[in-house]
Amino acid sequence: MGAGVELRQLEERMKLKNLTPNVDLTGKKIEVPDLNRPALQLAGYFEHFDSDRVQIIGYVEYTFVEKLSQEKKEDVYKGLLHYQLPCIIFCRNLVPDELFLQLAEEAEIPVFITERATSEFTSELTRWLNEELAPCISIHGVLVDVYGVGVLIMGESGIGKSEAALELIKRGHRLVSDDVVEIRRVSDELLIGTAPDVTRHFIELRGIGIVDVKMLFGVMSVRETKAIELAITLEDWDKDKAYDRLGMEEEYTEFLGKKVVCHQIPIRPGRNLAIIVETAAINHRQKQMGYNAVEELYKRIQQNMSK
Repeated sequence: MGAGVELRQLEERMKLKNLTPNVDLTGKKIEVPDLNRPALQLAGYFEHFDSDRVQIIGYVEYTFVEKLSQEKKEDVYKGLLHYQLPCIIFCRNLVPDELFLQLAEEAEIPVFITERATSEFTSELTRWLNEELAPCISIHGVLVDVYGVGVLIMGESGIGKSEAALELIKRGHRLVSDDVVEIRRVSDELLIGTAPDVTRHFIELRGIGIVDVKMLFGVMSVRETKAIELAITLEDWDKDKAYDRLGMEEEYTEFLGKKVVCHQIPIRPGRNLAIIVETAAINHRQKQMGYNAVEELYKRIQQNMSK
């Protein structure tokens, strides 16, 4: 897991209102992406209680507590707030009573409120926490959205990755990150790439300097994140090396235990990298949709030989 999500970041991202301003949020973090609705805990059952999760109070839990006597409420509140909870969030603008807020402040447990419906809010929060807390690595490369395919361009420094990305941007595609790509594995099948906050939307071009892609080409030329589906490694042309000319078998590279289709592209003067990357992205989509050009060529050859 990552280092955790700070509660201040959660408050800002999910547009929450803090009902316990006297509780210091400094250093308080969420370390697991799962959520918990403490219905059983409010009824007094604390076996297997996941106290390290964000606690969500919806309409059902709220109305259950409202029907309890004042003495029973105090017992329920103390039982729940006895644990070191990351925070408690009330949905649908349901406001807890003064006793709950008082006990929460004494236990130094932050309490937030949101106007959003419980199911909608929990779905969005789970998705965001899974992304933020996913295992993460940083690699040297460029990530571009080409025809809806997340293409990660890798290669040695100075080989032309940024120049290829710039040409792709001019052709209507979108930049995610240049130079450093942060990769997170948010599920068994999904790798998400993004840019560090400091370098987001910038490209470095040797001989020119730093270019702000968003300012030069507009907001449609950039995006914040993109699933990585294809990797392309640029390398200097070696006349003595035998390069794959048919693509009968896919080659892969691995990030965080997830394999990604990878093409080795030799570079020499006269090769248009932008068109090659575009073609690779379209060909990848064709294969995902069930069409393989190599297999079609093989069938035609077999049919011609049979005649």
